[in-house]
Amino acid sequence: MKKSVKVLVIITMTLFFGNAAQSQLKLPVTNGIAPDIKKVIQDYPNHFSNLQGELIIQQAQSTDYECNFKVNGAEQASITQYTSTKKIISSWQALMLTTDDFEEAKKKFKSLFSQLNNLTVKMENTNTYHLKGKYEAPAEEKKFTSVIFSFESGSGEIKKLKVEIVMLYEPMEWKVKVLVYDKEREDDERGPTRD
Repeated sequence: MKKSVKVLVIITMTLFFGNAAQSQLKLPVTNGIAPDIKKVIQDYPNHFSNLQGELIIQQAQSTDYECNFKVNGAEQASITQYTSTKKIISSWQALMLTTDDFEEAKKKFKSLFSQLNNLTVKMENTNTYHLKGKYEAPAEEKKFTSVIFSFESGSGEIKKLKVEIVMLYEPMEWKVKVLVYDKEREDDERGPTRD
């Protein structure tokens, strides 16, 4: 009788700890920024108006607003609207890290790249898009590194949308940022001509 109780206790403990270990393996290591960036991108057609919080500063050419939700891991996030007579131009940015340690900033930059490259985003029109970017390793002597992501098969407005990660040195510290913005045309593309 005692032997069967011992066996039953051992089996129960094995199942309990086995299930607990298996449950822990299924949990994500960390919550990344990807869900928050999806939310930002999905509000891009609305010029980030659903994410717009309190006014920070209004200037002649632009107005800055707080982002109204907490971006995972961000020190701060904001939305800028630019003054234009023809259309609304808006951008979103999050400061993800401020540090005096180059290696720490480089590690954060690479982590953000890994989270955003191949990110799948489903838009209101039920189309699904994939972000693509080409990694560039930061170098301490360059003081600035950037990776621009765009959608592989986007057309119309979504083709203009860019997501960028930036690592830059400002006096005494490295900063890592994520930006989402509208890029009218490529740098080598000519703008409209006037008659």
